[in-house]
Amino acid sequence: MAKITAPRGTYDILPGESRRWQYIEDAVRRVFQAYGYEEIRTPVFEHTELFVRGIGDTTDVVQKEMYTFTDRGDRSLTLRPEGTASVVRAYLERKLHAEPQPIKFFYIFPMFRYERPQAGRYRQFYQFGAECIGSSDPITDVEMIAAPVQLLRTLGLGSFEVQLNSIGCPQCRPTHRQILVEWLKQREDKLCATCRERMERNPLRVLDCKVETCQEATQGAPCSSEHLCTECADHFAEVQEYLRVLDIPFTVNPRLVRGLDYYTKTVFEIVSTDVGAQSALLGGGRYDGLVEEVGGKSTPAVGFAAGMERILMALQARGIEVPINLDYDVYVAPLGAGARPKAVELAFALRNRGLRVDVDYGGRSLKAQMKTANRDNVKLTVILGEEELHRGVAALRDMETGQQEEVALDDIVHRCISIRERAGR
Repeated sequence: MAKITAPRGTYDILPGESRRWQYIEDAVRRVFQAYGYEEIRTPVFEHTELFVRGIGDTTDVVQKEMYTFTDRGDRSLTLRPEGTASVVRAYLERKLHAEPQPIKFFYIFPMFRYERPQAGRYRQFYQFGAECIGSSDPITDVEMIAAPVQLLRTLGLGSFEVQLNSIGCPQCRPTHRQILVEWLKQREDKLCATCRERMERNPLRVLDCKVETCQEATQGAPCSSEHLCTECADHFAEVQEYLRVLDIPFTVNPRLVRGLDYYTKTVFEIVSTDVGAQSALLGGGRYDGLVEEVGGKSTPAVGFAAGMERILMALQARGIEVPINLDYDVYVAPLGAGARPKAVELAFALRNRGLRVDVDYGGRSLKAQMKTANRDNVKLTVILGEEELHRGVAALRDMETGQQEEVALDDIVHRCISIRERAGR
């Protein structure tokens, strides 16, 4: 029978590795709750129309990368390829627009895109992100940069760069678009086939092409920031000023665009110098037209998303070890069948008091059990022999010093807790 393996572009996160993920997720929750953001969890699949309307039917995500299927009710559903459209759908469906604005969310989601797997990029991947819906204040744009900057610094990642641009709004973008299309047509023969298709439908995406010939051909392309209306120019200037106030270094990158149609005004990326070609750790920007696009009233909003895999790669590249404590506090070692019921009772009593406890499951020798306790860096071992149980005592061994003493069974839990507290564990 053929061996069954995980689908291409997916992977397992095993118990030891999952602690690293939990460490980052805990840091995400601490930072964003400090900024007043609350966690949202949306369904892993949505009606396909949400992503077609929200992301844009000319994008690579919708045209090439979505996992779409028809259910038994003949409804077209899609596994979530990104988080923003789902959050906006929840904002509208749950009538959060009727509450005091803005509404501030963060999320930690698995996403799904059919694309060629490579370093830091998978078909099932994980993102965390945040959305602030209901405010056009440039301060909210800055929050979307400042919070992840704080998070990256908290994790020990200082080797990154904030890149910033403004792509305008529906009032000023058509002017830049027309100028850009005319400029690109003069270089059409130097563009790749994909960019020649994009040129009319989504010309900004041509500037984001990673093909070397396209990058060379588009050097000196007309910049969106040179064609901003007064409102967009003022907004962009305020964002930059607040970043300076917060002492967050940034670079204005006129070639920076986002791959999804819903972005307006501010766009940004935070890129790492430690993870090779796939350098973008996170990206986002303002999307003032998305709420209206998926059925609501015109509502300003801004957000970002970060790749968990990219963050882990950056930590590894810098040699940063995530502080993980997998050690047990106590190992309970029963000697003989008669001691096993009391060992189980004691292990559960210690666990109920918050200690991490392991117990022998196989009736092994004391030597074998001590080998396991040493392997797991156990602080204390409780040895329960049948003769000691008759006397109402157990042996409590300090695994670091080797010292051992008899302790009354009724006092074992209290003694273990006291020793752990003194050790600061």
